[in-house]
Amino acid sequence: MEKEQNTNSNETDNKDLENKENTETSQVQKKDIDLKDEINPEEKILELEDKLARTFAEMENQRRRFEKEKDEAYEYGGFAFAKEAISLIDNLDRSKQILTNDDTLKNSVALKKTLEHLDIIYKDLISIFSKNNIKPIESLNKKLDPNFHQAMIEIEDDEKEPGIIIQEIQKGFTIKDRLLRPSLVGVSKKTENEEKENEKNKEKLDNK
Repeated sequence: MEKEQNTNSNETDNKDLENKENTETSQVQKKDIDLKDEINPEEKILELEDKLARTFAEMENQRRRFEKEKDEAYEYGGFAFAKEAISLIDNLDRSKQILTNDDTLKNSVALKKTLEHLDIIYKDLISIFSKNNIKPIESLNKKLDPNFHQAMIEIEDDEKEPGIIIQEIQKGFTIKDRLLRPSLVGVSKKTENEEKENEKNKEKLDNK
């Protein structure tokens, strides 16, 4: 009986010892894992410096974007209004054209005075626009520039070089360095006879 008790006691002691050893082993392994997970202080500093530099760079980019948007809002905030306002010029031009083409008013004093008043209003509008950096585009007798002009028709004219603006259908405007709207224009082109003559001369040169 005593022998059995001693045996059981020894088994219990062995189990306790084994459990203790397992616990100690687990604690040592956990410490090893924790040590592995720890980042070197210098690497941690470098990582934080990199994050800080990225944050400052992003803040600077946002500041620049904000400054650019603010400047554009100040410089071109009236762009939409200006685009609408220049329709007044169009209406004045149409009114003058209608009055001038009215047979019942031709050569009348009333027509002359009305056109004079419309011209005064036109000049005042152009002056007000110019003070606000809204300026008409010079077109007549200029070479067609796709950045400022839009060709609507071609007009035969042997006295002008091809592509010269000889008619302004609708006046274009700029606001500061931006195009508000292009000028609608008619450009010169050679007559058919002139074109045929040029083609013949070119063929003769090519055959030589």
